[in-house]
Amino acid sequence: MDRKMNKLLCMVVVLLSLAACTEDTEYTAGVWYRRSDFDGVARNDAAGFTIGNKGYICGGYRGSNKDRLKDCWEYDIDNDWWTQCKDMSEEAIARNAATGFSVGTKGYIATGYDAKTSSFLKDCWQYDPATNDWKQMADFPGGGRRYALSFGIGQYGYLGTGYDDNYQKDFYRFDPSVGDKGEWTLINGFGGQKRQGGQVFIIDDVAYICGGENNNSDVTDFWCFDPSNASNPWKQLRDIKDSSDDDYDDDYTSIARCYGCAFVIDGKGYLAVGQAAGGSLRTNYWIYDPSTDLWEGEDLTDFEGSARAKAVCFSTGTRGFITTGGSTSSSYYDDTWELKPYEYEEK
Repeated sequence: MDRKMNKLLCMVVVLLSLAACTEDTEYTAGVWYRRSDFDGVARNDAAGFTIGNKGYICGGYRGSNKDRLKDCWEYDIDNDWWTQCKDMSEEAIARNAATGFSVGTKGYIATGYDAKTSSFLKDCWQYDPATNDWKQMADFPGGGRRYALSFGIGQYGYLGTGYDDNYQKDFYRFDPSVGDKGEWTLINGFGGQKRQGGQVFIIDDVAYICGGENNNSDVTDFWCFDPSNASNPWKQLRDIKDSSDDDYDDDYTSIARCYGCAFVIDGKGYLAVGQAAGGSLRTNYWIYDPSTDLWEGEDLTDFEGSARAKAVCFSTGTRGFITTGGSTSSSYYDDTWELKPYEYEEK
């Protein structure tokens, strides 16, 4: 009888202990899953774009000598594998710090930096996955530059900001349907700060532009661009720092960053990795809700790969990925990660 009673008491103690542990356990939102490593050489400062459920990465640099690259790779998001595509055309210069965007079923790589001649590039190249071929398009009329940002909405591409020995804030619209090489048109009205290394994400055909750096200072203004509002497409949103007397931004201490990754999952914007303008790497991420113009960053799981900047991200609207990038002048990565924001991880 005593033995049975002792067993029963032990079981009660164990169950109570487990219940207490469950109540005390704390969790963070979001789980980072490692996916298939990038099949190309590890690299930093590449450009990329997404077409449907395929992500593309082009260029960048590798090795201690920072050899510039012009290869192109496709990531099959549904099946989690990589395929090498045709290199950029022979006439195209190997580059880093370029920018990529997609319009319809085609992708574009534009601008960047040529280390061999210490030149900022202004050329624009179109990639067609259906033919696995490259075509040179009209040069970007704003002049050569590095670390511009770009995006595609509807039938147009957009490219702006960046650095060409001066920080820039201009924006141009690209119409690939005009003639054989497309046409660029200057867009006026952007009242934001000059910057390089900014981030952009698209929600419901509206572009949200944030971050970047200017003279080693974080850029903290936040803007949206709605091309359907032809008379006034630009709108300033709340800053991404603690700049008001209200409570909502008291915790906005680590949103601002440059050379980070931005993607969209189910109507919300995600801003991850990158670095502060002073050089310290960011491992956290923030979530933006356009319905409230508010950011959330509390109790979110830090990026679980190595801290990095100048990575490439892919966004399908329901899934977000980060690949490649670097943390120092000689540490480059080839791992690929996906964020599952609705899952939880124990602290």
